[in-house]
Amino acid sequence: MSQEQDPDMIEEEDEEALISGPLLVAKLQEAGISASDTKKLQDAGLNTIEAVAFTPKKTLLTIKGISEAKADKILTEACKLVPMGFTTATEIHSRRSELVHITTGATGLDTILGGGIETGAITELYGEFRTGKSQICHTLAVTCQLPISMGGGEGKCLYIDTEGTFRPARMLAVAERYGLNGEEVLDNIAYARAYNAEHQLSLLIQASAMMAESRFALLIVDSCTSLYRTDFSGRGELSARQMHLAKFLRMLMRLSDEFGVAVVVTNQVVAQVDGAMFAGADPKKPIGGNIMAHASTTRLSLRKGRGATRVAKIVDSPELPEAEAVYSINADGIGEPLEDGS
Repeated sequence: MSQEQDPDMIEEEDEEALISGPLLVAKLQEAGISASDTKKLQDAGLNTIEAVAFTPKKTLLTIKGISEAKADKILTEACKLVPMGFTTATEIHSRRSELVHITTGATGLDTILGGGIETGAITELYGEFRTGKSQICHTLAVTCQLPISMGGGEGKCLYIDTEGTFRPARMLAVAERYGLNGEEVLDNIAYARAYNAEHQLSLLIQASAMMAESRFALLIVDSCTSLYRTDFSGRGELSARQMHLAKFLRMLMRLSDEFGVAVVVTNQVVAQVDGAMFAGADPKKPIGGNIMAHASTTRLSLRKGRGATRVAKIVDSPELPEAEAVYSINADGIGEPLEDGS
């Protein structure tokens, strides 16, 4: 057999591994980590080798049955398989050019977002009630299943609902608009209702396990902050609330990095009482403070427009300029405003 071809074959296999997505944690067994230890990692929500490599050693030590020696060995082997060092800007630029954008259903909104909701990033939608936050989520849950050529992500959707606003009937209307089979669309949406902040965090551990098994394009949390407002009350619990919220957002970031899914979170607003309304600033600010602001890659502020129209404004983004777009909440999801503005 011609041995010269072997390095090429190995290189092709490596490329295939990179293309196919994250490496499952069970692969660590090939490096001498026992099956029982990989199971402990999975139970802690670390379903991929990337997740293990990105986890601090002190966090691994909190997992029952993982000693310091085991944690060192696990991290050493994980870091051998996951590139953790420097790379060139050229390579990052090349990777970013391959990112998929998921259509919101409204052309103007897609335009200001550079093509739609970005995968591998967190997009935050905030605004008062009836600005279309949940309606955008319902539309995206369907459009993420479309082929990439139609502005989709060719994947399933995970939907965490904290306020009981999930309505499958809305999704059936969106599916009909795009010519999709309604039953299949609903089968591809994994839904969970979160009842408290702890439960909301534990659902992400389940989400991680599901993403390791199947191709998901989108993870929605609607709303990200509502349970924190009720579970943590008063200034005395503010620090604990922000720490818990930071942990939740950090895990969302990890999932978007690890699996390349688009993460969309909705956020509520609160009226400012510090005189900002007299300074010409928006009198309503999103909840979560700087922790929420720093975790979101792109922040969209939603407000009511004329008639049935709504206005979305890009407030913060690493590459998109500040811009506004008008959209409408239609019977078949988010779309263009009607000519008469109604």
